[in-house]
Amino acid sequence: MARPLDEDVRRLLDAPNFASLATLMPDGSPKVEPVWVGRDGDHVLIATDARGLKGGNVARDGRVALSVTDYGNPYEQALIRGRVIETRDDNDLVVLDALSDQYLGKPFPRRKWSSRVVYVIEADVARYYKSPLEHTPR
Repeated sequence: MARPLDEDVRRLLDAPNFASLATLMPDGSPKVEPVWVGRDGDHVLIATDARGLKGGNVARDGRVALSVTDYGNPYEQALIRGRVIETRDDNDLVVLDALSDQYLGKPFPRRKWSSRVVYVIEADVARYYKSPLEHTPR
């Protein structure tokens, strides 16, 4: 069942925080990789190349999980489980450029792509957590 994203989850998705995206391999084992994330209302957006391993996994099984960690405080996080409900063409790099502006402050520098897509993820579970721990490495 789709869940609306609360204010803290939205805030983490709207900032330049990296996420770890888990997709499912053909044998059911998880594959995790870092991604940029964006948001369209209560949906999470991931821009990628449809021809990669991640694209094949999503085409076969749309169930995904995301862990979004605050860039400045890794003990603040959003944990999202859901599914890809739509795949949008992004060969004109409109969404990728918006994400690049969020993360790099400029349009995405690599312009030649033949199969750019945006995965639209609907959350079944979206949980925010902030630990009282402080990030003070030596």
